[in-house]
Amino acid sequence: MTDAPRYPRDMHGHGPTPPDAKWPGGAKIAVQIVVNYEEGGENNILHGDAASEAFLSEIVGAAQWPGQRHWNMESIYEYGARAGFWRLHRLFTGMNIPVTVYGVATALARSPAQVKAMQEAEWEIASHGWKWIEYKDMPEEEEARHLHEAIRLHAEVTGARPRGWYLGRCSMNTVRLVAEEGGFDYIADAYDDDLPHWIKVGERDQLIVPYTLDANDMRFATPQGFNSGDQFGNYLKDSFDALYAEGADGQPKMLSIGLHCRLVGRPGRVQALRRFLDYARGHEGVWFARRIDIARHWAETHPPQVVEHPSRMDRATFVARFGGVFEHSPWIAERAHGLELGPAHDTATGVHSALARAFRSASEDERLGVLRAHPDLAGKLAAAKRLTEASTAEQASAGLDALTDRERETFERLNDAYTEKFGFPFIIAVRDNTKQSILEAFQRRVANNRATEMAEACRQVERIAELRLQEMLP
Repeated sequence: MTDAPRYPRDMHGHGPTPPDAKWPGGAKIAVQIVVNYEEGGENNILHGDAASEAFLSEIVGAAQWPGQRHWNMESIYEYGARAGFWRLHRLFTGMNIPVTVYGVATALARSPAQVKAMQEAEWEIASHGWKWIEYKDMPEEEEARHLHEAIRLHAEVTGARPRGWYLGRCSMNTVRLVAEEGGFDYIADAYDDDLPHWIKVGERDQLIVPYTLDANDMRFATPQGFNSGDQFGNYLKDSFDALYAEGADGQPKMLSIGLHCRLVGRPGRVQALRRFLDYARGHEGVWFARRIDIARHWAETHPPQVVEHPSRMDRATFVARFGGVFEHSPWIAERAHGLELGPAHDTATGVHSALARAFRSASEDERLGVLRAHPDLAGKLAAAKRLTEASTAEQASAGLDALTDRERETFERLNDAYTEKFGFPFIIAVRDNTKQSILEAFQRRVANNRATEMAEACRQVERIAELRLQEMLP
């Protein structure tokens, strides 16, 4: 038998009710600012690369020059180191706002004065890789070598290994390789959430602190991006306002802001950034934090949890766990296991979706068999204590295990009339009802035609399964 298809991407995340971030001091929002330091680490034949750089400069749409240096491109990057960095450094130190630097190791090595200034300001210096180049087509072994060289050189230049990682121009192997290295408090190569989250890589729980490509000055250097500082500033303000309002409603989030010395470090753009920072600082409950501070807070406040992962279960385990969710019908779980399951199915909602799909796609006779597997309400099986544990608890929740003689006679009469008419027992999600509402539904539904009642009974069976799963899984 072939393995069931599995989908690796996580479309569920924190779900409809994200965890309370519990930012320090009850902050409504965490604002995290990144300064990317790439100047001197970009593609350049001086650095042993095959061609000049073509990415994120004032020359929008530039092409690489194979085997040649590109004077204009080099000088644009040099502006970031020579002028833009110091303008941003004065801005953030003057406003006492903490910063995380994504530092390309080779760029840091070529900028000792800037590194000294970062450290004196107590900025976090996270790793931005060994070189600021494209990794999507690089062999895994070569990328791993670059990873370890980035750590080695970073430690040599700054005096300590990096605790955070963001490569940016990454491959499908990057996050796994970095997590397997084992020494990073967080990885930022993700854009999938407004809050940190954990992933499992082998036996390691790795924290992801997502980054941003929208609240990012890189859009000054891309088609249909920001044409003026005001556009950037307004976008940051709108982002802040939306997240601040969510925080005021009890769901605080994180606003990541990505900056580049050679882009927002230009005088025609930096004033918009200054105005935004003044605006954000004018609000109560704003936590300006380095990315490492957010990572450490999250690890302490929301450590990784040991939870079930139905999508990772083998067939036998899956069926043993969920085979009874649809009454006496393990074949539904067997078929559900063969669907394309993934992380989004590791919740009650996810497993219910898979089981319901298997039920709905079954033949009418098969679905009828599921209906007939359900016991009568307050019937002979209940009296003989031969119900499943789940059915027993469900019927007891509405007081059906403690009926008066008159009530029992009424249920028996309705059970007989319903079953004789439709050929299957009356089914209702007892936990959604009271004894009185069950009786009222019984009396109303017995007058339906068979097609209508078959559809309603199937809907109730799915609802019963959903309620059972909610007790079993998050």
